[in-house]
Amino acid sequence: MIKRRSLGQHFLITQSIAKSIVDSAGITKDDIVLEIGTGKGILTPLLCQNAKQVISVEKDPLLYSQANDVFSHVPNLVLEEGDAFKKNIGFTILVSNLPYSESRTAIEWLVQKKFKRAIIMVQKEFAQKLAKTDGKERRAVSVLANYCLDIENVLDVKNTNFRPPPKVDSIVISIVPKHVLSSQTVHAVNKLFSFKRKTIRNIGKKMGIEIDSDKRLEEMPDGEIIEIAKRIK
Repeated sequence: MIKRRSLGQHFLITQSIAKSIVDSAGITKDDIVLEIGTGKGILTPLLCQNAKQVISVEKDPLLYSQANDVFSHVPNLVLEEGDAFKKNIGFTILVSNLPYSESRTAIEWLVQKKFKRAIIMVQKEFAQKLAKTDGKERRAVSVLANYCLDIENVLDVKNTNFRPPPKVDSIVISIVPKHVLSSQTVHAVNKLFSFKRKTIRNIGKKMGIEIDSDKRLEEMPDGEIIEIAKRIK
């Protein structure tokens, strides 16, 4: 059995915050909502109140079994066991209190999807990394996020609102898509940043493409980096 805590999961216990998260999603009767990580189900019934359908996916077999026992009577809820990032589930809205360890995976997955809105909770430090648009601390995931997504902070969440309490505070962010990328381009951006200390000309040589520039990745606009990534086979 997967130990949930080993995935960085801390269970939200404050009902008012759960309600604020769901309210910020703006769910209507036309929406198919994907919840990644059913957990102990604090968000699940709230999501079902206004949605056309909720698909809630849980990795942990025990938590999945418990959710089945508690929510099997809910007509517009589909519970699935497994890794949502490896499933092909259509949705209009994503809502998730993600394990911290899966935040980057979620962003890279979302930039490849078409959807209306995502509301996710992440570690506050991770949200700050996403906002880095230049400088040496800039990362591949921040380029992907800033190019593909409009991200706004919705709600600060203190660590005391979880059991077990994490050592850090969290933040709920709202995500609206701007551009969709292929998995190949996402992989290429990550590959570029594995050589981030080199000039883009020298990185291009390693990738088998010619780039007439001596800039470094930290000096380049997101769009330029994405266009170079699209040229990498």
